[in-house]
Amino acid sequence: MLRVVLAEDAVLLRAGLVELLTRGGHEVVAAVGDAPSLTRAVETERPDVVITDVRMPPDFRDEGLKAALDLRARHGRLPVLVLSQYVATAYATQLLTGDGAGLTGLGYLLKDRVGEVADFLTTLRRVAAGETVIDPEVVRVLLSRRTEPLTRLTPREREVLSLMAQGLNNQTIATRLTVTEASVVKHASNIFTKLSLDPTEGNRRVLAVLAHLRGNPGAGA
Repeated sequence: MLRVVLAEDAVLLRAGLVELLTRGGHEVVAAVGDAPSLTRAVETERPDVVITDVRMPPDFRDEGLKAALDLRARHGRLPVLVLSQYVATAYATQLLTGDGAGLTGLGYLLKDRVGEVADFLTTLRRVAAGETVIDPEVVRVLLSRRTEPLTRLTPREREVLSLMAQGLNNQTIATRLTVTEASVVKHASNIFTKLSLDPTEGNRRVLAVLAHLRGNPGAGA
């Protein structure tokens, strides 16, 4: 069971998420509708994981995202799962490249994924356990941009990278692509080399999909 603080300004969606999480065996210790209330709830409840919308009152810009980043800065590696109404790569970039707490315990999902209850709950558990998960549709948009350094990758390497970015391990990727696990390992090694990722750097799988974002921090909307 996870202790969850939920921040969502839409009353009906907030109530639905509380019901979904409760039925999934988790405890929603606070369900709030704005960023200041989110901050207060985390300070009071010290949850296992935070779920927050990006856009919240009063300006409906990125208040929820900023609150989440601030909380992670103050509370170490507080796991955060961010929900977005649309594919907004700028928000994904801000979350995943501007987080001083490191690339662990982070998730960025489209709200449509909530309807896939089992997958949503699995993603929540993975984020709470310290993994980083990016919505497949966001990954698709990121990888579709014909910019360096991703243009160095072969089509198969881009497929592997896309699945890596979704948090899948080598064995699962091999099954999805109907190849051997050794082949996946070879493709991953090529990806790291082509993207000039330091072999001593932790969480290279996440850094790989974010590599081109560092050169295009304002991409998306």
